[in-house]
Amino acid sequence: MQIESIPSWQLPAGVSPGTWDYAARPAIATEYDQYFADHPLFALDQQLVLQHLPPPDSQGRATVADLGCGTGRALVALAASGYRGLAIDLSQHMLEVVQQKTQTQALPIASVRANLVDLNGIADNCVEHAVSLFSTLGMIRGRANRIAALGHTRRILKPGGKFVLHVHNIWSSLYDPAGLRWLCRSWWSSRKRGDQEFGDRVYQYRGLPNMFLHNFGLSELKADLRQAGFQVEQIFPLNLTASGVLPLRRMLPRVRAGGFVAVCRRD
Repeated sequence: MQIESIPSWQLPAGVSPGTWDYAARPAIATEYDQYFADHPLFALDQQLVLQHLPPPDSQGRATVADLGCGTGRALVALAASGYRGLAIDLSQHMLEVVQQKTQTQALPIASVRANLVDLNGIADNCVEHAVSLFSTLGMIRGRANRIAALGHTRRILKPGGKFVLHVHNIWSSLYDPAGLRWLCRSWWSSRKRGDQEFGDRVYQYRGLPNMFLHNFGLSELKADLRQAGFQVEQIFPLNLTASGVLPLRRMLPRVRAGGFVAVCRRD
């Protein structure tokens, strides 16, 4: 199904114009795996996911939901380890790539097109675990919408289920040549404009002029997860290249980390 451009006032909750355009472009999905083939985060986050999710039972009944699954890279690895998958994404084009992989490799992965802010079509307590990787949560505009998405994630998890989440660190901008200037502008705009938050960034991405991403502070991340009802078990600060966990990770992770991987639990 092709997603067509719509006026801003008709956009779904939490979806920016750039994110809508991102979901609408077939090439974003069909070229995704090749474009990110050598990205170091992809190996690292899969490693952390497999380390911190309980192993599936011998009959493979444990289901993992991937919220903002993209082309299903995490679910393919999880399916190879014995899990079932539930692929959830706004982009039908992404889900079509997932379905191709599912059919070609005979993987136990079901697909659902949905906005992560509005997952009312997915039943309560229906998955054992969930992941949301590559800063998918940061693609949701508005803190209230991000907390709503986290609340839906908790709702669809069974009690005791694990949730693994990745976000980018706002303070990693200090290591960019123009990063301090951007931080100052972002802070000032958040004070003067009601539609912008500190950490919101709009930038060019793969031919899209207005891609949106929210960058998190560590305290903000913890607060949002707890407000949504999660118990935060561990947070791994990542190095600036996202190739590994930060050395001496307890030493100033708020400003040294390029991003964070949080491991949470639903009580």
